[in-house]
Amino acid sequence: MPDFTLYHAPMTRSVRVRWALEEMGLPYTLESVAFTRGDVGGDEFRQVNPLQKIPAFKDGDTVILESLAIVQYLITKYGPTPLAVTPDEPDYAAYLEWLHFGEATMSMATNLVLAHTTLLPEAHRNPGLAKWAKAEVKKHLNMIAERGLKGGKSFLAADRLTAADLSVAYMLYLLKIVKQFDGAPDSVAAYFDRIRERPAWKTASTD
Repeated sequence: MPDFTLYHAPMTRSVRVRWALEEMGLPYTLESVAFTRGDVGGDEFRQVNPLQKIPAFKDGDTVILESLAIVQYLITKYGPTPLAVTPDEPDYAAYLEWLHFGEATMSMATNLVLAHTTLLPEAHRNPGLAKWAKAEVKKHLNMIAERGLKGGKSFLAADRLTAADLSVAYMLYLLKIVKQFDGAPDSVAAYFDRIRERPAWKTASTD
């Protein structure tokens, strides 16, 4: 049996990894990390991740720190799993595009929305940046609707839940938390509702 430890804090990107583990039915130890501003996890966690960012993941002596890298590691090394789309499947290119879309495209604008509407003290928020980031997020949500879910698709690739959905849906989750998901295209709202009904998502996002 694999020896997995996931360093986790609620609402952080460790949700993606826990979601993958739950969908795949893989056993793991959940190590809760105190999300203390400026010193996440303290000295002990700094030995695991010097940047004190979450998640961190151990497979025996192997340590991986990036959420999507961890997901890709799991589905590649511990598959086969429906979460992976293989090169011989017609939607392989779309799968890769959306797998990276969640961080490569959505992350900056989403993080700025979080920071300048909620996370930063009000005196440090920049209304101009918030306005720009919200406009970018709107473009991203429209892109998901028009390119990812076109034709009434239930998921972003291969007619099933894949790691691409784990990438993108987490960003929608963040927008929902800070009340910036209202007004999303109907197909995107319905897509996220489908995600939230999955037992693995419920477990991954509850604490």
